[in-house]
Amino acid sequence: MLLINFAGEHIFFPINLFSSLIAYKLDSKNKLYKTLKSKYFIYGEQDELNTAVSLLSNQIRTKQRYLQDFTSLHMIEVTNYCNLQCDYCQASTVTLEEAKIKKDNNLKKNILNKTLDIIFDSPSNSIKIELQGGEPLVNWNSCKYIIENAHARGQLLKNKNVEIIVCTNLLLVDEEKLAFLKKYNVHISTSLDGNKELHDKHRTSYSGNPSYEKFIEKLALTRKILGHNSVGALLTVTKSNLYHLKDVVDEYIRLGFNGLFIRALNPYGMATRNLEELGYTVEEFIQEYKKTLAYIIEQNKKGHLFADYYTQLLFKRIMSPFSTGFMDLQSPAGAGISGAIYDFNGNVYPTDEGRMIARMGDERFKIGNVLTDSYEKIFTNPKLINITKKSILFTTPSCSNCIFNPYCGSDPIRNFVESSDIVGHKPSSDFCKKNKLLFKHLFNLLEKNDQDTLDILWSWATKRPLREVRI
Repeated sequence: MLLINFAGEHIFFPINLFSSLIAYKLDSKNKLYKTLKSKYFIYGEQDELNTAVSLLSNQIRTKQRYLQDFTSLHMIEVTNYCNLQCDYCQASTVTLEEAKIKKDNNLKKNILNKTLDIIFDSPSNSIKIELQGGEPLVNWNSCKYIIENAHARGQLLKNKNVEIIVCTNLLLVDEEKLAFLKKYNVHISTSLDGNKELHDKHRTSYSGNPSYEKFIEKLALTRKILGHNSVGALLTVTKSNLYHLKDVVDEYIRLGFNGLFIRALNPYGMATRNLEELGYTVEEFIQEYKKTLAYIIEQNKKGHLFADYYTQLLFKRIMSPFSTGFMDLQSPAGAGISGAIYDFNGNVYPTDEGRMIARMGDERFKIGNVLTDSYEKIFTNPKLINITKKSILFTTPSCSNCIFNPYCGSDPIRNFVESSDIVGHKPSSDFCKKNKLLFKHLFNLLEKNDQDTLDILWSWATKRPLREVRI
């Protein structure tokens, strides 16, 4: 059986000895007794209690360090226009043809300046700015303005480390844009759903033209100018590629990526409207996820250094006391605390999903506007305080007594989408079900204790070459 304490320490414990443990009759000379003490599941003499509580609380504080880095991730929707029409798009975008007629879905300079003011009022020493869309390169002038001014402010404020990422489908990049991005050390996040057939299935232009060939051409150009590792890619798993994830992994490896994030479909925007064509059950996703993870591990054994980034996150949360910084796995939720998103009209939301819901006509998660509200007013908004209070897993129904509580997190916006309540109904939550099944699978791998597999997982979690882990 598996035992886990509040700080996330775990031990595989023989079930036949469990009754002795809970009856305070476990032999103190037993090796397991000493292991339980070393991990602060139990204490011996009364005077050991204070030490155990102090060390446990220190581990919990370490896991909560992200609370002191408030707010580091700032996502800016530079435009609502896009040159592609992906049928799983989480945001409701506008065509380039409409862009020629309507000009109010782009960031204006006064909104740009106020947005940057709010961002640099953050107490965090590490500022990460993500430029999103639509397709942000459609509004290249605003991208340039943000990058130049964010960099200048970072240089002026010596205590601020500024990182900038552009989330783009790459189709509009050219040598001039890339030279500018290189000058300011900007990184690229893009999307790749597999080989040509899988990618073109859903990522097409409004006229139905495929995008894969041009994507490959632009990827090569981007790497040539910015460097090979300057580009990361995200995968969206739909019904089309769910049963072909090995082919997706092969394509990522062929193109020289170091890993992929096996990301399940989220229930927002176009994905909701096209759910019958795109969707699948949690059980189907987990079944294929396990197969794909096993395949990725085998590729690593053959010498391909390639990670599944979601497994990397979960494994690191299990095996180390440090926060991963991943917003969906934080308690209280990372919404507003770890990150925030600024819409093209100046509205501010605690998560990108909150903005997506607003795009669908529901503004309930709006926490302010940069033109009318100060940093303090936005980030002390009662809506955000309520989200934070109700997303602490130690006090949340069903989560408070879940064995995986120390490793999991809350996604209040998704809870609302699934159950019309930010706390959520965990027994029917796909988010909850998915993470439970993934944690169970990882603990099964830990219990099997295959050294090659564990070395590979450690290499992912510590971002070290496999040969170093094995020393």
